[in-house]
Amino acid sequence: MSTFFNFDAFLFSTSTAFCSPLGIFIQIQGYFICLTLAFGWACAAYVRNREIRQMKHYMKDGNSFAFLCHDIQELEHSRQANLPRVTVVMPLKGFGEHNLHNWRSQITSLYGGPLEFLFMVDSTEDPAYHAVSRLLADFKDDVDAKIVVAGLSTTCSQKIHNQLVGVENMHKDTKYVLFLDDDVRLHPGSIGALTTEMEKNPEIFIQTGYPLDLPSGSLGSYCIYEYHMMHADDFRNDRHGVVSELRDGGYSDDMTLAAIAGAHKRLITSPPVAVFPHPLASDLTFPRYWNYLRKQTFVLESYTTKVNWIMNRALFSVHTYLSWGFVAPYFMALIHVTAALRFHSKGYLNDGTVFNSTGLLLVGGLAICTVIELLSMWNLTRIEVQLCNMLSPEAHPLSLGTYNWCLVFVAMLVDNFLYPISALRSHFSQSINWSGIRYHLKNGKINKIERNKGKGPKFTDLSGKHLYGKKLAKPKASILGSLSRNLTQWRQPKKFDV
Repeated sequence: MSTFFNFDAFLFSTSTAFCSPLGIFIQIQGYFICLTLAFGWACAAYVRNREIRQMKHYMKDGNSFAFLCHDIQELEHSRQANLPRVTVVMPLKGFGEHNLHNWRSQITSLYGGPLEFLFMVDSTEDPAYHAVSRLLADFKDDVDAKIVVAGLSTTCSQKIHNQLVGVENMHKDTKYVLFLDDDVRLHPGSIGALTTEMEKNPEIFIQTGYPLDLPSGSLGSYCIYEYHMMHADDFRNDRHGVVSELRDGGYSDDMTLAAIAGAHKRLITSPPVAVFPHPLASDLTFPRYWNYLRKQTFVLESYTTKVNWIMNRALFSVHTYLSWGFVAPYFMALIHVTAALRFHSKGYLNDGTVFNSTGLLLVGGLAICTVIELLSMWNLTRIEVQLCNMLSPEAHPLSLGTYNWCLVFVAMLVDNFLYPISALRSHFSQSINWSGIRYHLKNGKINKIERNKGKGPKFTDLSGKHLYGKKLAKPKASILGSLSRNLTQWRQPKKFDV
């Protein structure tokens, strides 16, 4: 009995301490974080919904191909014949349950100009090599596509190495190069929409977009891209050191290009239609999610200049502060609610024990902010699902029915709690295992690469792609697996699962 009494006394005193000026500040700060997230998602939803309204307007006016372009006259042969050549470079690693569907959506683009696809693998032993070979055999007379064996990287990440070899092998008349991850699904008009924007504004350095995780919701991103389209001449001429910065110790193509864009005041844009379905593995486990999170925080350890290093440290500090600032009010609310339940259920009301009811008022405020935040998240996801369905009218329609919003909310808390831990782990280890390859950094650059075939992970983190050929038995579905998928959905910002 005394043990329970001591526990209750601890609860009451902790709840009272959380009602101090500092405790109230932390909890009200959490309100503002929730509301800021809700506002950001509301703005993103407004932009996406405006695009939906425009498409519906043009369709009502008789343009049945509004999912390709708003002006139907752009589909005339005379205009299509003058479209610039685009090369799609796609680094591959492993083969999983969604790859064939994704690749089909990519090579069956309705872009009217010259278009070539380069599927990049490090060796013919990669499971992706034989899968792509069979796919291209089915489309050999319909698409300009080939597989390029890039070999093993020695000075940069394997993904960057594959991309740079792809650039070396692109057509001499290519005007734009699109670097595309192999685990997203393109819409039929995606390449055309991106090219149109590049033609309208030649000052664009990078044009990018973001994934809509399936079966979870997409929450956007801040500086890391699902794909990026760039000017081919930027690579031919090594403008701003694009090639050399990537080749000489580059770990993250996204962070390196973002740093170059910032240093040279170049423009990065993202059109509202740049949202792509990204199916997650059905057997995603927590350890694979953790390694994915580690890769996302590890990019902050790579840098090209002193200014870039300072920016990364600032990003780490702000993200850590806001992450735990987001989680702390929910921990405090748990203490307040538990203390109130113990106070009223154990009869402390009659023995003179003092209980501070201010905590319950703070819990009520947090509950209201959380509901607003979740409604904004749900609305953004609903609109993005609708937009994806309109952009791919021939595809199987996406649905909100697969989303477990309770797990999404739990994932937000768990992910923000783990982010600083993962970031610290990345900082002190200075090494990461990425798709079976361990990279070691020194002064922000890769200085050592270890390959232990068959001894590392058998799957990539998000898509569950098999890295070494023979498929293994799938683990059974579990609550932890479902939570891991939702954690991954929340941790969308950075994407490196090749």
